Amino acid sequence: MKNIVVLVSGSGTNLQRILDTIESGEIQNARVSLVVADRECYGLERAKNHHIKNILIPRGKNFSSELSKVIPENTDLIVLAGFLSILKPEFCENWNGKIINIHPALLPKFGGKGMWGMNVHNAVIEAKEKESGATVHFVTPGIDEGQAILQKAFDVTENDTPETLAGKVHKIEYEIFPIAINKVLGN
Repeated sequence: MKNIVVLVSGSGTNLQRILDTIESGEIQNARVSLVVADRECYGLERAKNHHIKNILIPRGKNFSSELSKVIPENTDLIVLAGFLSILKPEFCENWNGKIINIHPALLPKFGGKGMWGMNVHNAVIEAKEKESGATVHFVTPGIDEGQAILQKAFDVTENDTPETLAGKVHKIEYEIFPIAINKVLGN
């Protein structure tokens, strides 16, 4: 059984998707062994509702070192699921190849500092992009610079708004996240 640690900052809908797909067998031979949040959020409640160990480590300059202390040695994968804090380069290097993130755009476009949530969707609309989507990628010291594991795109229409893009991206995230997790775990 592979052990997954999930990092969250918000409501935890992608965490819930991971839990549901483990339960259904879509993600095979794995379990979420720990959920860590960088702020009070509903993601912690989701972990409690599933009887998963959960820890709140308030964001700040010592976050990565505090996180290193609580991640079990037998962790096979760290998944950033709506996680908004930036991890220190040393942490990323220590877990190289074992940390993934989902980003609400087709990287390398619309990645980097400040590019999260509605900021991304606003930027896509302002740039008059013809397509958008989501990317699951490895986490490296550079923000959103890690190798893509899986991407899926959709056409942006002239009627799309940042809100409609957010809805379309979320559907794609639900679709590709379990596939990417299986791929990284070697399932």
